[in-house]
Amino acid sequence: MIDSDTQPGWVADVDEEDVADDMPLSTRLSIADTLTLGNAICGFMAVYFTTTGVLIPHLTGHDDGGMARHSAAMAVILMLLASIFDLFDGLVARKLRASAMGAELDNLSDLISFGLAPAYFVVTWGMVAPDSHQRVSVVAAVVVLLAVVLRLARFSCVTLRDGIFQGMPSPFGALTVVAIVLLELPFVPTLLAIIGVAWLMVSRVEYPKPRGRLAVAMLSWIVLSMGMLAAWALDAPGGQTLLQTGCALQIVLGAMIPVFATARRVNTFRDNRREARSAQVQQIQ
Repeated sequence: MIDSDTQPGWVADVDEEDVADDMPLSTRLSIADTLTLGNAICGFMAVYFTTTGVLIPHLTGHDDGGMARHSAAMAVILMLLASIFDLFDGLVARKLRASAMGAELDNLSDLISFGLAPAYFVVTWGMVAPDSHQRVSVVAAVVVLLAVVLRLARFSCVTLRDGIFQGMPSPFGALTVVAIVLLELPFVPTLLAIIGVAWLMVSRVEYPKPRGRLAVAMLSWIVLSMGMLAAWALDAPGGQTLLQTGCALQIVLGAMIPVFATARRVNTFRDNRREARSAQVQQIQ
């Protein structure tokens, strides 16, 4: 029974800790989830800078080369920052508590940062570049987006041995697509290279997961790439050369890994076949 002196808007004091304890585990965010949300924010902001700094000025006739360069660099830097968040959220989740939403949040954030953002970057390139074809570039962007969607869906459904990805990881694929665009090759080679990266993302080529020294090497490469983009955006001496060198190295890395993976698979097949023949010879003898 409520006391008559009690105010109509009175609400009983509730301990915040009790409320937190009553929350279902599936709705609590962990530290790793916070990093994952940072990934999603970076992807969205990459689309924002691509739109406001590159696409809209081009459509309105106020295309300033310096502004477009700054905005494009900022968009790519944000994608690189998203890849750092993606790298660390898994490490943090393994070290600390991971929420029940972690895997879903990771896939949704990756779709924004490494699916939508690079695909939108390709569309913008198709509208801004002088020798490109807008409709064809839209098709290439859709191919990239669908490749990331399929890549993430397969990752959720297929169980592989520990330490291995099947298909090019979406962060690496997204950054390779952006590097191809920034390299400013002729339209047809650029288009073919983008489609090739999309194919690698849905292929069965095995890629190592970034752990230990490989994770440190990847983080170092990402930070170095940010520096090269900043030098290009600020029009520093040699900035254009640094950008082209970084983009070329990114593409070379993207091409070398499947070559080495295929060579390793062929060598493994040959070794197994040789062992099988040796076993047959021993049985005959």
